[in-house]
Amino acid sequence: MITLHSKPRYRSGIWWTLIFTFFALTATAQQYVAPALSDKNSWSVIIVPDPQGYTKFKRNQPLLDLMVTWIDDNLQKLNIGMVLCTGDLVEQNYITELPKENGDQLSTSQWQCVANAFGKLDGKVPYILCTGNHDYGTSATENRYSQFNSYFPPGKNPLNKNILVEMAPNGEGVKTLENACYELKPPFGQPMLVFSLEFAPRKNTLAWAKEVAARPEYKNHTGMVLTHSYMRSTVRHNEHIVKEDYPPGFTDATLGREIFEQLVQPASNIKMVVCGHVIDQPSHAGHVGFRTDKNAGGKTVNQMLFNAQNEGGNWKGNGGDGWIRILEFLPDQKTVKVRTFSPLFAISPATRHLAWRTESFDQYEFHLD
Repeated sequence: MITLHSKPRYRSGIWWTLIFTFFALTATAQQYVAPALSDKNSWSVIIVPDPQGYTKFKRNQPLLDLMVTWIDDNLQKLNIGMVLCTGDLVEQNYITELPKENGDQLSTSQWQCVANAFGKLDGKVPYILCTGNHDYGTSATENRYSQFNSYFPPGKNPLNKNILVEMAPNGEGVKTLENACYELKPPFGQPMLVFSLEFAPRKNTLAWAKEVAARPEYKNHTGMVLTHSYMRSTVRHNEHIVKEDYPPGFTDATLGREIFEQLVQPASNIKMVVCGHVIDQPSHAGHVGFRTDKNAGGKTVNQMLFNAQNEGGNWKGNGGDGWIRILEFLPDQKTVKVRTFSPLFAISPATRHLAWRTESFDQYEFHLD
């Protein structure tokens, strides 16, 4: 009697567990809310973190394509005015033999992947990419040679060309988008002056950017600097970088604290810095950071680190779990809402509950003076 009676109870318990789990997962999936502006009159900037983990593996390259396709699909919904990428576009700038472990693609394939992905936005929205340490030399920043200009020439995206103020010479003396300044006029508020600077900029590069930022016609602009290596993550107290983990094979290089002291702080109109590069821990907090300082004009400079390349399985994983940042600029002309989202997780009802990161270092607001 006891044995016969216990079996149905045991099976019943399993079925109730399965039913409860099914409805719990369904309810969680139903709670997913697709990205949208909190104010219909806002506009937004999208940040794509270091894509090297996507471009170096053939299996991962479609994920970068998916991320940029999502941006394309949401241009109007999010009123996207600009897309930024934090550098390290490829893992190896100029290798001609397949790597044994660190990826499975030649440099040509890696550059074509990132150029084709961002090419989906040509003529639709400006996108500004900075160069990282992996975008130089052969495979490890041995010198300042980069294939960047071959795949991202000034005329590639006509909307970039329309807002281009000027370019400065790269390490070979050629004016390219490796060091460039743009003037973006958003739907409301002050025009933006956006600098894209090479990895570990040369002193002359910083002097050029400082001179442009100080021009009278840009006095009332909101200045932004996009550069690859600049600050540490939250687990390292958001410190400015003073020693490079990947020292370049050249001597004329400035690091994070020097960039702040020689360019950002002396300016009265630079109010934002965006960078990537850093992985202090294989965790969300180890990839991101935020700090504020005052510039020479007494204005707050909001400085943001956003990276994701070690998410999704570390160096041999999927390249970063598809994470992007959405910066919503509100009509009050001061408030910027930061959200961290994954188009990769969002495409399936089974993973949509993972598509948002809501920790305090991934979801917050900052204000422009």
